[in-house]
Amino acid sequence: MATNDLSQMPFLTKLANTFRGLAMDAIQRANSGHPGAPMGLADAAAVLTTRFLKVCPSRPDWPDRDRFVLSAGHASMLLYGMLHVMGYDLSLEDIRQFRQWDSRTPGHPECDVTPGVETTTGPLGQGIANAVGMALAERMLAARFNRTDREIVSHTTWVFAGDGCMMEGVASEAASMAGTLGLGKLVVLYDANGITIDGGTDLTFREDVGRRFEAMGWHVQEVDGHDHDALEIAFVNAKEETARPSLVVAKTHIAFGSPAKQDSSSSHGAPLGVDEIRATKENLGWPVEPEFLVPDDVHDFFAKRNRTMTKEADWWDMKMAEVEKDDPDLFAEWKRFQDGEVPDPLPLPEFPAGEAVATRKASGACLSAIADAVPFLVGGSADLAGSNNTDFPGNEVVTPSNFAARTIRFGVREHAMGAMANGMALHGGFRPLVATFLVFSDYMRPTLRLAALMDQPVVSVFTHDSIWVGEDGPTHQPVEHVAALRAIPSLVVLRPGDATETAVAWDVAMRHTDGPTALILTRQGLPTLDRNEVASADGLRRGAYVLAGGDDDPEIVLMASGSEVSLALEAGRALRSDGVKARVVSMPSFELFEAQDEAYRESVLPAACTKRVAVEAGIRQGWDRYLGLAGKFIGIERFGASAPGAVVAEKFGLTAERVLAAAREFGSR
Repeated sequence: MATNDLSQMPFLTKLANTFRGLAMDAIQRANSGHPGAPMGLADAAAVLTTRFLKVCPSRPDWPDRDRFVLSAGHASMLLYGMLHVMGYDLSLEDIRQFRQWDSRTPGHPECDVTPGVETTTGPLGQGIANAVGMALAERMLAARFNRTDREIVSHTTWVFAGDGCMMEGVASEAASMAGTLGLGKLVVLYDANGITIDGGTDLTFREDVGRRFEAMGWHVQEVDGHDHDALEIAFVNAKEETARPSLVVAKTHIAFGSPAKQDSSSSHGAPLGVDEIRATKENLGWPVEPEFLVPDDVHDFFAKRNRTMTKEADWWDMKMAEVEKDDPDLFAEWKRFQDGEVPDPLPLPEFPAGEAVATRKASGACLSAIADAVPFLVGGSADLAGSNNTDFPGNEVVTPSNFAARTIRFGVREHAMGAMANGMALHGGFRPLVATFLVFSDYMRPTLRLAALMDQPVVSVFTHDSIWVGEDGPTHQPVEHVAALRAIPSLVVLRPGDATETAVAWDVAMRHTDGPTALILTRQGLPTLDRNEVASADGLRRGAYVLAGGDDDPEIVLMASGSEVSLALEAGRALRSDGVKARVVSMPSFELFEAQDEAYRESVLPAACTKRVAVEAGIRQGWDRYLGLAGKFIGIERFGASAPGAVVAEKFGLTAERVLAAAREFGSR
């Protein structure tokens, strides 16, 4: 069938079938992928891209563009088809390379690979939660920069999500937060096709999703997901609802149009097959050949729409030029938020030597001190603000009537908190901060991993970092968590040893903009070291540094992080009083240390010195690379116990005496 045989097909149907054809052909060529969801969602995509989505493909980073998030990331070929026909820098050849090595069309959308992809999705539910963060960022920027006579921030965050997203807990956490905050510029289309990998959703998922979202404060509509008029009306209604986020429950058929596989789980995660693709195209009235067909009038439509969107983006530029002229201070502040440039130096506090200060309290003092210098830093805690010390000065809390505040109350929602922070960072304009107890970093692990995968500069504050939590017992005493965080590629973990190191850690965290940072902080007070007697805390910037005993050829090296640094320092003094050349090394960050050149690492940990002791209130994992075969580790290889913190530490051998004894066990070897 020739292309001109499609002349009688309604345009939206033609566009939807274009998306279906591209998905079927690319997935078949790759012999891998998920055709069912793209085929079912194609009609909604046709309506959204032609009539609602405010984007400018020639300027994919236009700040006031709409954000589109494909939370059901396995349907990536739908998104790639959308981006191609809309005119983004994504060619048909890119689509032909779907799921191939080094292609711009990976198996799940990746924000740093494909132009127009706003966030990396795949783990279900994460996309919705990212979108809640994006919608919150939009409202918070609007509150700061819009004026009654000039609106420079006004865009919608759109989401396509599936049954799997609705089952995942992170989506419910984030949806609850969105309803509480009344994020009226958030629209989620729920692809309710009733199919999962294992079969029909009634096997495991029988709730009324619409009523659940209504209970969380959402505006809910239900439509036929293949009825273009109904979809358009639903999207118009959602746009007009400004006080509540909107959920459009779209009843769809997975693998729409496939004679043998429509409404079957077999279409979810495998190519349809050559014969079924032929039958499907014939059933849809679509040419079997050529493959990867995009009709000329589809290209023509979006070329015209792109000219319109370019004019809209240019008009926005003109508004910003007026702002620069009429209100230069506001314009300068806008640039400051968008650029996220941290002043040098930061106005960080100093801490008197000898004073016992919990590093969580030192961190709170740092946050208060730098708040004015970095006004784009926003965020908060998962219902632990008083313990995490993460409230901003003034303690104004973000609410539906006060989006200009800086402190966000996330509630007991660690998973959504992390994902929302990722969304805020991806949106731009803010540097997000989140906080909870270290033991609950487990609840945030998927979002921490994605922040690292996407190189997003989210700062996570994790307090109550060890068995020193004491009486709360093993459920609240992190043992394996620091090691687990260090295992995440591109996540910089900082466990400062005193208040002064904490201040430097904050400076490092604020300047680390190509990935996330985790600050690991104590509940208990730590002695503030006298920097006239030991090395400057600026050594933290290099991950590890010689704190004391900087002899050229040490006989023994004592290593520690966090609250155990003072133990190693005390043991080192005792060894030196015995005439032993003992070196004490503070190791707050493995990641920063590994980034140093070999000469620096050798200068801190000389290979010739094999007598080494490491002490940390956690498991040994990760330390062996520095200990070598002969080294000794003092830590915890079991879960904690309930008792006063000092008692627990003594029982587990986390004392200067135990470090000293371990060092002396080497004898004169």
